[in-house]
Amino acid sequence: MTSAKPTVYFLCNSNCGKSQMAEALLRRRIGDAAEIRSAGLEPGERVNAEAAASVARAGGDMSGAVPEPVDRNLAEAADHVIVVGAAEVGGAVGAAEVERWEIDEPALRGIEGAARMDLIRDQIDARAAGLADRLGR
Repeated sequence: MTSAKPTVYFLCNSNCGKSQMAEALLRRRIGDAAEIRSAGLEPGERVNAEAAASVARAGGDMSGAVPEPVDRNLAEAADHVIVVGAAEVGGAVGAAEVERWEIDEPALRGIEGAARMDLIRDQIDARAAGLADRLGR
């Protein structure tokens, strides 16, 4: 996007958990120093309550989050398009460069509930910290 602020567009499959977490956690770190959005390939009906609670425990806020579909125009104009997790965006975005944040799935090791979500949150938050540094914030 052509603005004074860099733009970041987080994508995942449903825009109910990981991409919404990434949006909230980056916003917690840099405030409005960037335009931050998130979307899903097949948006769900509502944000995952466990994800929102986990982000809240870390000082973030997902209370106003609503799952949104991918907007190709936003993706093409964004400075940073980041796929959070295993979503296969393929031709859904026309961005020149797409970064992927691989996320380890704790459930594969038998970790469920709040502990699972906090582990996912911490992985995303570490990546958000690195992105905030790259953005100079």
